[in-house]
Amino acid sequence: MKKARHEAILKLISQKDIETQDELLYELKAMDIDTTQATVSRDIRELKLSKVTMLDGRQKYVAQTTTPQSLQEKYVRIFRDGFISMDMAQNILVIKTVSGMAMAVAAAVDSLQFKEIVGSIAGDDTIMCAVRTVDDTAMIMESLRKLLEE
Repeated sequence: MKKARHEAILKLISQKDIETQDELLYELKAMDIDTTQATVSRDIRELKLSKVTMLDGRQKYVAQTTTPQSLQEKYVRIFRDGFISMDMAQNILVIKTVSGMAMAVAAAVDSLQFKEIVGSIAGDDTIMCAVRTVDDTAMIMESLRKLLEE
């Protein structure tokens, strides 16, 4: 029941601009899913939904895994602004950044959601990314180079 409700909520917010919990509750009831506002509120927390502002100033719910275009552009800008160089040591990608920018650049790289990156560690000016294979590391480096050229 809960899983089906969660799937319905994710489907609804991907298809419609849902601004409030009441709106979400109404749409769920229209789908014959009988629930309460308190349950919807809990579902929103569990699904880690957040609100983003649309171009017209209204807000809507989005799943955290979806990155609004403007946020994606900011991450790319942060990556470009903080990036100095990168190198690889087998399946470890090492990215050098401007001093103090490693955490922000690591967040930018994480936002790109490379499935080949197992995890990242950021210091002050260095990021180490554990990558699944050597070939994957080379592919990620090429993708990051393309980002820098755009």
